[in-house]
Amino acid sequence: MAVEDPGTLEYTPHIGESRQYWRDIILGVNDGLVSIFLLVAGVVGGGLDASQVLLTAIAGSLAGAVSMAAGEYLATKSQEEVLEAELALERTHIIHFKGQELDQLRGFFSDMEITEDHMDGVMAGFVDNDEALLNAMAALEFGVIESERRSPYLAMAASGLLFLVGSLPSVIPFMVLDDPGTALLWATALSLSGLFLVGVIKARVVTSHWVKAGLENMVIASFGGVIAWAIGRAVGAAL
Repeated sequence: MAVEDPGTLEYTPHIGESRQYWRDIILGVNDGLVSIFLLVAGVVGGGLDASQVLLTAIAGSLAGAVSMAAGEYLATKSQEEVLEAELALERTHIIHFKGQELDQLRGFFSDMEITEDHMDGVMAGFVDNDEALLNAMAALEFGVIESERRSPYLAMAASGLLFLVGSLPSVIPFMVLDDPGTALLWATALSLSGLFLVGVIKARVVTSHWVKAGLENMVIASFGGVIAWAIGRAVGAAL
């Protein structure tokens, strides 16, 4: 198999310090786009007029943003508290059971295919350095790398604010149009465009096929919108 000359390759930098927050970014804006679009599709199907749909959409946007922000804050904070407790216990283990911790670290390195011929040299840096041993165990035993840890406040802000941003394509048409059917058509077009854009951005970050990612996002929301409108129509008729 032909191997590409490394000299022709361009070095691609990593995403950097924002990497750990991409989950919150994508989840927040995507959830805002999808959930509020489905909400307005459902209530339009149920026969609400434009002002009623607008009130419902705004209430849903605010409730969703607060829920997302609070949930992400509590989840991230709880995760950080668990990790801090585990690291505190690990410090105690290193102080009182250092031999066992070194043996465990040796096992991790063995699993990483480091041979016995090189093992003593690799382990030498941890025998007399408790902080290095703690950092190594944090990464290999708990998957904790300091640069990848998430601030509960940033996670909360990203999720909540981007949910609001994602809800705007479904809210704005009902602010400016009196006919709910026409407003829903605009909300559909804007929301699907936003979902396609989110898929494209995600694809660019993870270097996958951008058209496929964008269409995938759109198709899922489209099916959901049709179902939500149909259910709203059926419930409105029944009531």
